[in-house]
Amino acid sequence: MLIPLRKEALDDMIPAIATGTQYAYYWANFSTLLKNLFISLLGVLIFWLLGAIFGEATEGISLILTVTAGLYWLWSPVYWASVRNGKYRRYNYVGFWRGRVLDVYITEEVVNEASALDKLGKVIIVENLQKKINVEVGDKSGFRATITSPLQRIHKVINRGQAVEGLLLSNDPDFMRISKVTDIYIPRHKLWVGEYPYIRRDIFLDVRKELAKIYG
Repeated sequence: MLIPLRKEALDDMIPAIATGTQYAYYWANFSTLLKNLFISLLGVLIFWLLGAIFGEATEGISLILTVTAGLYWLWSPVYWASVRNGKYRRYNYVGFWRGRVLDVYITEEVVNEASALDKLGKVIIVENLQKKINVEVGDKSGFRATITSPLQRIHKVINRGQAVEGLLLSNDPDFMRISKVTDIYIPRHKLWVGEYPYIRRDIFLDVRKELAKIYG
């Protein structure tokens, strides 16, 4: 089932500015924080040196750039999440979609690689693997998509045949060609699945309730 929505609904459910969950996604973990702090420190040093080289003539703009760089670790998650949201907000048509889980399977993905020495002194490549759940969804129209997400214990409740809901995005008013699929919602378990939390969930659930009153 696909119910076309107004473009304003897309703007509300995928906001221009990052939500709290989107900010947390790009905050990620301690290693990400250290990386962002290093970028901030590097930026401060660069702009401080430029200010020292060019003297008082650039003192004001140098101070602004230095402060901005110093706070990169704080504002960068908002920036990158907003950029990602913008790529979805640019589509002209959005539809509320309801389908079924067709298949569920687990894969492993290489997150990063590092070199190390074995007992014989030879260099070996150590791969850091992350398990991911892949949820294949579809409907009677023939539409198919696979949603991936880092594997969590709660995902064990997902099974074939369960209803799923989400947003489909397109530049085709008839939705003959689907361009993007957001993260999905499984009503039975009140569970969200997706690599990135595109949807502002409180608004999505409000829209869902209103559509249920109309379409049952």
